[in-house]
Amino acid sequence: MNPAALITGASRGIGRGIALELASLGWDVVINYVSNEPAARRTAADCHAAAQAAGKCIRAEICAADVSQGPDRLRLIEFTRAAFGRLDLLVNNAGVAPRVRADLLETTEESLDHLLQVNLKGPFFLTQLAARWMIQQSRQAGGAGGVRPKIVTISSVSAYTASVNRGEYCLSKAALSMLTLLYASRLAEYGINVYEIRPGIIATDMTGPVKEKYDQLIENGLTPLPRWGTPEDVGKAVGAIARDLLPFSTGEVINVDGGFHIRRL
Repeated sequence: MNPAALITGASRGIGRGIALELASLGWDVVINYVSNEPAARRTAADCHAAAQAAGKCIRAEICAADVSQGPDRLRLIEFTRAAFGRLDLLVNNAGVAPRVRADLLETTEESLDHLLQVNLKGPFFLTQLAARWMIQQSRQAGGAGGVRPKIVTISSVSAYTASVNRGEYCLSKAALSMLTLLYASRLAEYGINVYEIRPGIIATDMTGPVKEKYDQLIENGLTPLPRWGTPEDVGKAVGAIARDLLPFSTGEVINVDGGFHIRRL
């Protein structure tokens, strides 16, 4: 039996990169999406191809659900239970940027509420549901092939980098850092390790509108590694966690940012 992963927001971008990496490692995956079913189906097909190329046989299922909504979160967990009967890895990846990049003095309550609902409330309560199930599993037959359950939350360098034209986004990502610490502390007794991955400037649809700006910043030395990050870069970090290469680490932050976090003079 393959271990099973649930990846939110996995039809494209970083979530897609994570799904492809896990599939290549022989994981069954649930590809969560909100509305773009064709993209989700393409990702599922590509997961099968990636697994086949690696000599693996996996299942990739798609499930439409909005993690900001309680009934959808429950349905996503129940879908995973029906599809695979187990959950060995939750990846909280789904997130949104502000609809309008507004100056901090012009930010609206509506925008803040929307981002906190999707980027924070969704992962918080989905993690709660997943953790309860993982605890049940730990009390029963144990992980698939000895795999210990894990939870990964994808945050951002915006967790600690102030951007005054999208302050609500920064707040939501900073809160995810505490979410990781809280759940790492609470779940350690059950052998469930919890991690935060902080991507930097990653080439996705979300960063497309500011590509020229970041091209220039990277060229001028913003990051020690002078290139854009890719969804595959983030996928490899999640893959290392999935392979249990960090067994004595929990509550840990893994930077996937080209060295952006290094303070340099």
